[in-house]
Amino acid sequence: MRRNCLPWPHPLLRKPAADVATITDEIRAIWADMVETMEAMPGYGLAAVQIGVPLRLAVVDASESRGQAVRMANPEVLHASGQFREHEEASPNLPGVSALIRRPRAVTVRFMTAEGAMEEREFVNLWATSVQHQIDHLAGRMYFDHLSPLKRKMLVTRAAKLRGPK
Repeated sequence: MRRNCLPWPHPLLRKPAADVATITDEIRAIWADMVETMEAMPGYGLAAVQIGVPLRLAVVDASESRGQAVRMANPEVLHASGQFREHEEASPNLPGVSALIRRPRAVTVRFMTAEGAMEEREFVNLWATSVQHQIDHLAGRMYFDHLSPLKRKMLVTRAAKLRGPK
């Protein structure tokens, strides 16, 4: 089921999400909804907090063919490369705006899989950018937190103007 994304500045987007203890059918159903929501955007990833679920769940699919979504519970970066790449990032929680964000080009991430096993996987390029973006969401951070205060204020102001009066 496709879910709606919370509008910025919803308070849940600023709260760290709770760890997932075990993988249940309910967790798998949330992941299925997240993949469907991500594909409908379309996007390269989605964190559960973006759809109002305060759990450390994320999905990422930066494949060209799509249908390769990696489902992660409690993802954490174990290692980040010293090489960086820039990518234009955006969020369905703050539609209509984006910013060029600099992140490590490769990361090694540990997470719990859909089967409940712990896995360590290396992600590079767009995959790495998306994984880091989702992990930020799970910690209560937005991509624009990587910008200077002035650029951040300009971006949020521009998004508010696009949204129009409440």
